[in-house]
Amino acid sequence: MSFRYLLVFVCFFYAANVWASSGFVVQDIRVEGIQRTEAGTVFSYLPIKVGDMLDDAKAAAAIKSLYATGFFKDVKLKSRQGVLIVQVEERPVVANIAINGAKEFEPDKLKEGLKQAGLSESRVFSRTLLDRAEQELKRQYISMGKYSVKITTTTTPLERNRVGINFDIDEGRTARIRRISFVGNEMFGDDDLRGLFVLRTPGLITWFTKNDQYSKQKLSADLETLRSYYLDRGYLEFSIDSTQVSITPNMQDIYIMINISEGAQFTVSDIKLAGEYVVPEEELYSLIQLDPGAVFAREKLTESVKLITDRLGDEGYAFANINAAPELDKENQQAGFTFFVDPGRRVYVRRINISGNDRTRDEVIRREFRQMEGGWHSTSKINLSRQRVDRLAFFSSVNIETPPVPDAPDQVDINVSVVERPTGAIMFGAGFSDQQGLILNASVSQNNIFGTGNFLSLNVNTGSINKVISASFTNPYFTVDGVSLGMDVFRRSLNTNRLSRVSAFRTTTTGATARLGIPIAENDIISFGLGAEQTDIGIFEDSLPRNKSFVEEFGNPTNNFPVTVSWARDRRDSAIYTTSGTTHRLFGEVSVPGGDLNYFKISYAQKTFFPLSRHLTLLLNTEIGAGGGYDGRSLPFFKNFFAGGNNSVRGFNLNSLGPRELSSTGRSLALGGSKRVVGNLEILFPVPFMQDDRSLRFSTFIDGGSVFASKIELDDMRYSAGVALSWISPMGPLKVSLAKPLNDKEGDNLQVFQFQFGQQF
Repeated sequence: MSFRYLLVFVCFFYAANVWASSGFVVQDIRVEGIQRTEAGTVFSYLPIKVGDMLDDAKAAAAIKSLYATGFFKDVKLKSRQGVLIVQVEERPVVANIAINGAKEFEPDKLKEGLKQAGLSESRVFSRTLLDRAEQELKRQYISMGKYSVKITTTTTPLERNRVGINFDIDEGRTARIRRISFVGNEMFGDDDLRGLFVLRTPGLITWFTKNDQYSKQKLSADLETLRSYYLDRGYLEFSIDSTQVSITPNMQDIYIMINISEGAQFTVSDIKLAGEYVVPEEELYSLIQLDPGAVFAREKLTESVKLITDRLGDEGYAFANINAAPELDKENQQAGFTFFVDPGRRVYVRRINISGNDRTRDEVIRREFRQMEGGWHSTSKINLSRQRVDRLAFFSSVNIETPPVPDAPDQVDINVSVVERPTGAIMFGAGFSDQQGLILNASVSQNNIFGTGNFLSLNVNTGSINKVISASFTNPYFTVDGVSLGMDVFRRSLNTNRLSRVSAFRTTTTGATARLGIPIAENDIISFGLGAEQTDIGIFEDSLPRNKSFVEEFGNPTNNFPVTVSWARDRRDSAIYTTSGTTHRLFGEVSVPGGDLNYFKISYAQKTFFPLSRHLTLLLNTEIGAGGGYDGRSLPFFKNFFAGGNNSVRGFNLNSLGPRELSSTGRSLALGGSKRVVGNLEILFPVPFMQDDRSLRFSTFIDGGSVFASKIELDDMRYSAGVALSWISPMGPLKVSLAKPLNDKEGDNLQVFQFQFGQQF
């Protein structure tokens, strides 16, 4: 920069000599030396016009203005018989940029980084920009752990005052973390502390995670994790004294040393409350997670502050301030805490603003809200409202903010921003099941038809065992109170002849059902259904005698008018990627007089999700069912319960568990049963390196269950254990499992590997 100002001074001195005695009136202006730049561009930056009086000050200002454009590396002003001559020497422009030797990055990505540094094709070239661009390239490589990278830059002059730039890159080897060590730790070993870190030394999978490459951001996060680890175990005086990161002279190995002071472990002496209480003091004490006499844990302190804040928020105090002040007794290694409660001003909600819903009507979102406009602010109602909107599955994200209203300290607005996702699908696809073989399916569905929140679908599914053609419509808000109304029309075919260990028969059921759902609580709904169906029964030569007797007794086809009643409770945090909550479903079905069948069935299913950690979830599943006939008739064999397969007890073939009977050809066939018990214990966790993908999930499991003809005998239960993968793919859910039967007996039909791919209706 000093050279540039020196050049301006020289030009100014030259201009001063030209017009030192007196100025002159500019009669014309001529530009010389331009090759690419238009003369009009020079005139637009030149602060001198024809007819102006040119003196020393204006000449200096003109030279400075033209230099400031960056287009020229030399500017001179001359006069000849009243004509101002502007002589310029243009800077070259960059004709092309070539990057050679880049393997870690795509050349286009590197060029984008150069552009951010100011160097790109068709821009004016300067040595300063070139140096800056070279430093930007090195910065990108150093961020990837390539500290030994070498970059050689060459410039080639081209015709028409242009230059070509070549970057020759020798990436070198990636530097790896060879050791992470700690100084000052006495209560916890190095291995324990290293296990908390994301950064680590090279291992089996670090080639993929890159966690053996040093990152300042990752180290900062790891140090905060280390601090939290100690504070959650009572070490209130813990501190990180220093951190040294060193690299070997060959730029290949990185060593990290962390100096810490653990201090003493503190226990909680007493808990106090102070300030203004707007809820009962006893209730506030119950929200504090710290216990006198227990070891202090910062995590519990933070959770206590959050619970009190949320509780005050439920009473309208949206901006409550809770401050936990410690009182340390270092001699006895105890800490007392006083929670100062400042509720602030009570506020109410002025307006709910919704944005991002281009297709979905506002009313579809508003009817899910439990926080009302004009009501006192309630944190729990706002959180519940966000959860209910998210459960619609119409949006990929739902965000809620509660900014204060300007000039109204007792009011807030609720700003709801959503990102819509596709809710309609026209699908033609294929799936494959190890039981049914090739499955072809086609469907047209819209979960949010015309933005009303109504559901409509038409489905066709083919398989050698199950075939379905169905149409379904549901209006979830038939009334403003949330009473839903639905209709189903279907034709379902079941052919068990391909199941080698199941009683062979074929049924084709055609019917329709009307459904009515009535919410009785926030997460509870009771549903009623009335259907009419006709079932055509096919008997094979290998069919069991009892199946043939049923057809002879009841005739073929049979007409049935089932009435269903169900109760469902859903308290999951997510319908797709569940980490906590429960579901309950009690279902009853009975055939009413007027049909050919007299039977009843009742079943109960319960799932409970326990979050074990950020990424681990424990699932407990229980299913029980029972059925029978009345008025002297039995439960139809095609209404029996079955167990075995991917959706019940893995490791055993589909529907193969329970009572058996020999067919006329000597095959031992599963009959199903009038009672069913199934239980599953499963630990769910994300796929490694894909923690943010909510469509993929691994699990380990233990399954147990069976079906029974009459009395439930625990000795007849079957158990298995294994691993599984579930994927919500665009074609439908994929379920894959590897299971080992734990107590299989002679005659059981085992199947260690099972999978199912393709939507089932």
